[in-house]
Amino acid sequence: MYQDRIILCGSSAYTKKYYLGEDFTSLPSSIQDELKIMCVLFTEDVGGTIELYFDEDGNLQIETAMDEGDLLYDDIGSVLKVKQIRREKADLFESLEMFYRVFFLGEEA
Repeated sequence: MYQDRIILCGSSAYTKKYYLGEDFTSLPSSIQDELKIMCVLFTEDVGGTIELYFDEDGNLQIETAMDEGDLLYDDIGSVLKVKQIRREKADLFESLEMFYRVFFLGEEA
């Protein structure tokens, strides 16, 4: 199910942890910091988990989830927050997709 995903980063309100994929530690620290802040703020505001990953075509996807029975998770807030992130971070996401396509998929810039 997950073999076609390359995890960029993620965060969990349950474990209070942030994860950056091993393949992306070479990203500039300012971009790493921006991703961390974005993910952690999401899970602090909405709850649950958030994961950013690249699909097989090199598109950056956002997936959110919650543990079963989590009554504090904000379903509506989750959808709205993802839309806000996509809008506000469009340039960053476009740059990350280009980085991924060039360095991982071997496409021309």
